[in-house]
Amino acid sequence: MKQIISTLAAVSFAASSVAEPAPTAQRTSSADIEAVAPQLHAYTQGLLFADVWKRPELPPRDRSVITMAALVAGGHTAQMTGHFNRALDNGVKPSEIIALITHLAFYSGWPNAISAAGVAKEVFAQRGITSEQIEETPNGPLPIDPASEARREALLEAAAGDIAPDLVRYTNEVLFADLWRKADLTARDRSLITMALLIARGQAEQLPFHLNRAMDNGLTQTQAVEVITHLAFYAGWPRAMSAIPVAKTVFDARGANQAK
Repeated sequence: MKQIISTLAAVSFAASSVAEPAPTAQRTSSADIEAVAPQLHAYTQGLLFADVWKRPELPPRDRSVITMAALVAGGHTAQMTGHFNRALDNGVKPSEIIALITHLAFYSGWPNAISAAGVAKEVFAQRGITSEQIEETPNGPLPIDPASEARREALLEAAAGDIAPDLVRYTNEVLFADLWRKADLTARDRSLITMALLIARGQAEQLPFHLNRAMDNGLTQTQAVEVITHLAFYAGWPRAMSAIPVAKTVFDARGANQAK
């Protein structure tokens, strides 16, 4: 099983050129947007890129990571080329982009991940990035907190063990014991990616666990709120506003627990 997962990035990368060509969705230039939707263009340039992307609460690299996650979550291949390039300019490594896509195969589904791998292949080729530069890092696995993992496994077993034992097994043995421990992304990055996907897809019921996990992995409360604020522009205001009361509940609970 671990051998299968360890080669998923390479398989996804290769499959994009065999089973499904690089996406050919129409990419709209800034000039085209300005011509047809001048107010949208003005907000994009004057608000989104000149203001939101420059807010100090998150560094540009984090903003690229959560934006890529939102795009993969929604299957928005036409927007990926620009943001994959921006991510590389913001310090995200080619191997980290592939690790992000691989991680999101489990949370967004294989079709979205395979499509994103096709775009990444195209971007890397245009930038002269070689296969050696996207190989998985040999370091790892990342450490775990045995007590936290035991609590997570117990909760999962109680929720699904009697009706979906194989799903529980895959969750424990593949998702958390293997994927989450791979060192090609930091634990904080994996939490950022997962949080961004859940917000972008409106899956607020899964957010408390992953927001707590993100904060355990080093995300501050200010940064968590900024993730939601940033994603209002990429996932829509309704999904961002739905995430806020969930975040407040998590923050309140953590504050109460720390006060004890």
